[in-house]
Amino acid sequence: MTEQTLLRQYGPREAMDYDVVVVGGGPAGLAAAIRLKQMAAALGREISVCVLEKGSEPGAHILSGAVMDPRALTELLPNWKSDGAPLQQEVTEDLFWFLSETGARAVPAAMQPPCFRNHGNFAISLGNVVRWMAQQAEALGVEIFAGFPAAEVLYDDAGRVRGVATGNLGCGRDGAPGEGFQLGMELLAKYTVFAEGTRGQLGRELIARFGLDAGRDPQSYAIGIKELWEVDASQARPGRVLHTAGWPLDPGTYGGSFLYHLPGNQVAVGLVVGLDYRNPWLSPFEEFQRFKTHPRIAPIFSGGKRLGYGARALTAGGLLALPELVFPGGCLVGCEAGFLNASRIKGSHAAIKTGMLAAEAIAHALAEGRAGDMLEAYPQAFEASWLYEELRRARNFKQWFKKGRRVGAVMTAVEQWLLRGRIPWTVHRTEPDWKALRPAEEMPRIDYPKPDGKLTFDRLSSVFISNTNHEENQPSHLTLKDASVPVRVNLARFAGPEQRYCPAGVYEFVKDAEGTDRLQINAQNCVHCKTCDIKDPTQNIVWIAPEGGGGPNYVGM
Repeated sequence: MTEQTLLRQYGPREAMDYDVVVVGGGPAGLAAAIRLKQMAAALGREISVCVLEKGSEPGAHILSGAVMDPRALTELLPNWKSDGAPLQQEVTEDLFWFLSETGARAVPAAMQPPCFRNHGNFAISLGNVVRWMAQQAEALGVEIFAGFPAAEVLYDDAGRVRGVATGNLGCGRDGAPGEGFQLGMELLAKYTVFAEGTRGQLGRELIARFGLDAGRDPQSYAIGIKELWEVDASQARPGRVLHTAGWPLDPGTYGGSFLYHLPGNQVAVGLVVGLDYRNPWLSPFEEFQRFKTHPRIAPIFSGGKRLGYGARALTAGGLLALPELVFPGGCLVGCEAGFLNASRIKGSHAAIKTGMLAAEAIAHALAEGRAGDMLEAYPQAFEASWLYEELRRARNFKQWFKKGRRVGAVMTAVEQWLLRGRIPWTVHRTEPDWKALRPAEEMPRIDYPKPDGKLTFDRLSSVFISNTNHEENQPSHLTLKDASVPVRVNLARFAGPEQRYCPAGVYEFVKDAEGTDRLQINAQNCVHCKTCDIKDPTQNIVWIAPEGGGGPNYVGM
């Protein structure tokens, strides 16, 4: 049944009014909410704020490496250390290796570009930091509704954003209301902040509706795949940060790995693979498993235990791919817009800073009696901020790696080490990532070894430890514009890349009783990484939010 049919039969939806609605309870959304309450106190007025979070709790869907630059957090909450923020492990050692299949060549510390140096930063679980930020927000009076995904943008008659509606509950697989059906609720606001993270469902709609990406480079993405391990005490080096480039990825594929040593003999390990890769036989998940078998990497995990697994798409386009940040009635913050600094492999500080800047613009607008208009003060404040300068200095990073690893490494050294970010040129991209995929017959086939269950693993056992769960009797949140395309085009021309780029075993091609190929979608496995929505070579897959609380429940990630 369509939404309009449901509304005619069961409507109208219940509505709640706020000054500000924040969509997404990650670092950007929570920073905006906290800063709004701080501004309210400073201006001597009330500002009502609610945060919608699709995960079962704040932090449940948060996945990042992560090494955190605390600069923005210090600006937001200066007493974070004494208030118990979970930033305990300061970085003590920075390493960068170029890997061949059997060896590693270290970059001397004196030659590492500033963007790869992490003095004063912290190796963290971003999920735990977000949980702590949610506690700070609630203590200030922010209302947080976890398990309630925003599923629809609401517009007024003039086309301005006036809030969002949450998804319906209790629909069966066919979309028809079942037992316990409940219509979603409308959350109406004078301004709405969209902080859904990379490739947000509603952000995607807003960018298209308002043409926010006009004149910008197309956004570039990568997939980050991560595991959390408890290693033998002899292998633990708390505070050590190791990044690598090279093997197992081919020279034309953007990406690299990270190993962050945390307290308690824990190591966060992951691989980032650019979603502009060309070979449809490539599997980012399998490349990550293969990475762990490198002779310089495998000993770290000998005798260890894998504790967690997850995957998430991330933005890599930087300043040149940022869309317009504001539109009538709202704004984009954090990774929703694409503020991650790929050269530093960091985005949480940018998310917090942009959430703060947006909140300050909103608070002043409300104080002036405004509502539903353009928050021009937000992009103006961004362009005057230290974050803008940081991203400007790194604006060419991904574009150079598009030309190959050697060119990328040399030009990063030139721009970031030799020129110290004072770059007189700008390099642009012109095509989206999904257009890069070549026909299978034109590219070398890659056959991956079977997992051993000790160091390397399969997708299903990995999804199991991500604590992913969806109510099975609900409409699939992975939708196809044309059901014939996966077999007719993707399988025939690209050898069915869905079954390789998905890190969770959601997509598989199977034979029906007549021996005909069909695409089977195992939506219950989805870890909400959004890779399919980005990489599908026909742009036929559309990711939408499932029922509230569904998806992964990451612990310590």
